[in-house]
Amino acid sequence: MAEAPDVEANRAAPCVIGRGPLSISDILALAQGHRAPILDREPSYRARLRSSRERLEKAVATGAPVYGVTTGVGASVGILIRRILDEEAAAAIVAVRLVTLARGYSGVREVVLERLCSLLEHRLLPRFPEEGSVGASGDLTPLSYLAAALAGEREVTLHGRVLPAADALTEVGLEPLTLEIKESLSLMNGTSGMTGLAVLAFTRASHAARLAAAITAILVEVTHGNRKHFERRLFELKPHPGQTVAARWIREGIEYEEGAPTAPPARLQDRYSIRCAPHVIGVLVDALRQAQETLEIEINGVDDNPIIDVENEEIFHGGHFYGGHVCFAMDGLKNATANVADLLDRQLVLLCAPDQSDGLPANLVAPTPDAGAESVTHHGFKAMQISSSALTAEALKLAIPASLFSRSTESHNQDKVSMGMIAARDCLRILELTETVAVIGLLAACQAVDLRGDEPLSQPIRSLHAAVREIAPMLSHDRRQDLDIERVLAAYRAGSLPIGDADV
Repeated sequence: MAEAPDVEANRAAPCVIGRGPLSISDILALAQGHRAPILDREPSYRARLRSSRERLEKAVATGAPVYGVTTGVGASVGILIRRILDEEAAAAIVAVRLVTLARGYSGVREVVLERLCSLLEHRLLPRFPEEGSVGASGDLTPLSYLAAALAGEREVTLHGRVLPAADALTEVGLEPLTLEIKESLSLMNGTSGMTGLAVLAFTRASHAARLAAAITAILVEVTHGNRKHFERRLFELKPHPGQTVAARWIREGIEYEEGAPTAPPARLQDRYSIRCAPHVIGVLVDALRQAQETLEIEINGVDDNPIIDVENEEIFHGGHFYGGHVCFAMDGLKNATANVADLLDRQLVLLCAPDQSDGLPANLVAPTPDAGAESVTHHGFKAMQISSSALTAEALKLAIPASLFSRSTESHNQDKVSMGMIAARDCLRILELTETVAVIGLLAACQAVDLRGDEPLSQPIRSLHAAVREIAPMLSHDRRQDLDIERVLAAYRAGSLPIGDADV
């Protein structure tokens, strides 16, 4: 998605790792290559890292039991998985693992953290498998590919090229790293896989919520809806933050000013897919707010096992690798996002039905006076509506909570697991489907704008319609529309459609 970043340019805006908490936007900037990571150079911080390592080595020297160092570890991770995460996802995972290890409770050497910074800076990224993690003990299988990349094993990508890890390290002037005691386990044993994907899902869901509000605004206009459904005073009476924000977005889209004269609506009460749009979109907005708190705790938390308590010279064996909170956040985001897809699909049905749209042509077929008898064979957006329905059904099916499918694994040692990685992957797939449903709905809404002709429209709607029409012409006769979907979807994902500020 994002172009290969310029390494030299990245150095101008460093992200200091280890100095303090990082936000979701920080991780996203690292994942997309917009900022370069630099490990904090403060002597006190570096001394703390060394103390953590020394405490681990002391425990080993005295014969104390340390999981994964003086004891065995979990099951083999040698299963071949062929579905590979893209580079942005891989970089997000590396960034999250770097942040948690940089807290200084995992006993890894400074050189390991510096090398993780180098991987991100050079865009030398492990080819993480999509599948194979149950989310406890962390994302062992995917994260094993990070340890392998540092050691010069397996394959990696370097600015999009797939090549052996050893060759890629040589190309950027790095030597394979010999990992010492516990470092392989520290790299593997945590929730960074699911959390990295969750960061990307969070960002995409934020934009999906904003796009849904922009499309709803167009529908209010082209179906001659009742603007008073979105009055500020109405939402003060039941002030869920998300639906309040969504209602404001829609008011901004239609440029509605309370008390200002408006044209009489076609009906007193619009169908729920318009009237209740703030309430449906608002659930997603509130799910995002809750997910942000969860994810930023997870990003900045210590999820390794065992954990080195330097201050008290103690080693804790615990279960912070369990990804239950991330899974819950992603399961919630899945549900809220799929419901937005369903909302947009229902809105499309309204547009295609003349008795619901206040007289728009059936299936939004454009009038063709010169087509004669052939005009009755035009189907307009009928096939698009079928596609939207199919995509929505798949999104709804995937919204089943992944956490409910916890399985006992690894000889009944991992007898309760989170399924967080599956939840994050499902969420990204639901977002992919929802974005496509939204773009189909946006194309239909723009078609409705064209069919209404010279009716006055708000500036936000005019701007969004013009941006769509630059890449996808009005449907004046039946033709393939898959290319329209691809072009508008690409523009949306590139951030070039004026849908409004998506900050929730």
